[in-house]
Amino acid sequence: MKLLVIGSGGREHALAWCLAKSPRVQKVYVAPGNGGTASSAEYENLPLTETADLVAFALEHKIGFTVVGPEAPLADGLVDAFRQAGLRICGPTQAAARLESSKDYAKAFMMRHGLPTARYQSFTDRDQARAHVLQQGAPTVIKADGLAAGKGVVVAETTAEALDAIDHMLGADSAFGNAGARVVIEEYLEGEEASFIVLCDGRNILPLATSQDHKRLLDGDKGPNTGGMGAYSPAPIVSPALHNRIMREIMLPAVHGMAGDGVPYTGFLYAGLMIGPGADASRSLKVLEFNCRLGDPEAQPILMRVKGDLTRIIEHAIDGTLDQAEIDWDRRTALGVVLASAGYPQAPQNGQPITALAPDTEDCMTFHAGTALQNGQLVTAGGRVLCITALADSVRQARQLAYRAVGETHFEGCQYRQDIGWRALPGSTVPRGTT
Repeated sequence: MKLLVIGSGGREHALAWCLAKSPRVQKVYVAPGNGGTASSAEYENLPLTETADLVAFALEHKIGFTVVGPEAPLADGLVDAFRQAGLRICGPTQAAARLESSKDYAKAFMMRHGLPTARYQSFTDRDQARAHVLQQGAPTVIKADGLAAGKGVVVAETTAEALDAIDHMLGADSAFGNAGARVVIEEYLEGEEASFIVLCDGRNILPLATSQDHKRLLDGDKGPNTGGMGAYSPAPIVSPALHNRIMREIMLPAVHGMAGDGVPYTGFLYAGLMIGPGADASRSLKVLEFNCRLGDPEAQPILMRVKGDLTRIIEHAIDGTLDQAEIDWDRRTALGVVLASAGYPQAPQNGQPITALAPDTEDCMTFHAGTALQNGQLVTAGGRVLCITALADSVRQARQLAYRAVGETHFEGCQYRQDIGWRALPGSTVPRGTT
């Protein structure tokens, strides 16, 4: 069987790696892929990004099924085009992908179906948005409505920061173009964030292993928001009792609500959650956002823990038989540390040679994200460059293994957090300023 993975990031490298382990798989194509997938005989990169070209390739090469990694092709209707051509593909339709491609749509959906989420208002007029913030005060959260590559959310701790964010999105510079032509201003929530990802077939839901990521750039959860500087799985905060509540109060109502709206949801569905303090039965649960894909960097630790054949799970999702599927999880902890370019997230510097890489082992993998091969030399080609992911018996041991590999990896200007997984360590306390 030949498979196709759409995307170029660390999530897609991890997907290709996990799928390629199946004895059923002859070849995994990655479009367009990155320097990591270009460097391995297990995969083949395709210089294709246009929907029509991808459909033609899948038809010509008799691709068994396709998995879509990033959000942009989903929002552009790639799944619809593949299905219209009779091709098997895992992902939501363009209409269903609005849960991520429009935060205003997602918030209205959650309110309509009674899903717990922060209070909000949406604005297209800069002056009205500013007036709202001046009336409500800070802290508050400002979000660009559309897709902004993980950079469209500002957690404003002061009114001045909130006004600057509004001016940045709705002002003359229109920082995010059409994606920022509408902003969603949300109530600020306190608590601990966790990622909860499920696989859907339109009716049935299969939860993946729990995970938790680190959004802020700097140690102690300081600095600007990023696409994610590291993650670990499982997330100790999600106890079995809380897991059941999340399924009952959030994931099942979401998938049933989409079906009830005439937009059945298929593929990976990610809920970013804010979990309040207290006992499991009384903790507040609120949805910060929905993503219509595996998270990145959550995908890397989650997929490191998959035992068995992921291809069969994906086929159940495509065939509408997820009620017959079960994933066997490695009981160990997986932890990933993201290595980012200098200047990330505002202005990442590309083209730096990657002069040293830790060797891959069964328990420690380097998944590539923003890398490329130039004349045989591996170079940086994005903000988040690598995600070094380790598997061990405890969070502490996984951290030691991952950071040892980080020390063996080098490119000029490399920046990374040194505290990934601190929340899961015994006796940890939340740093000041954490949101």
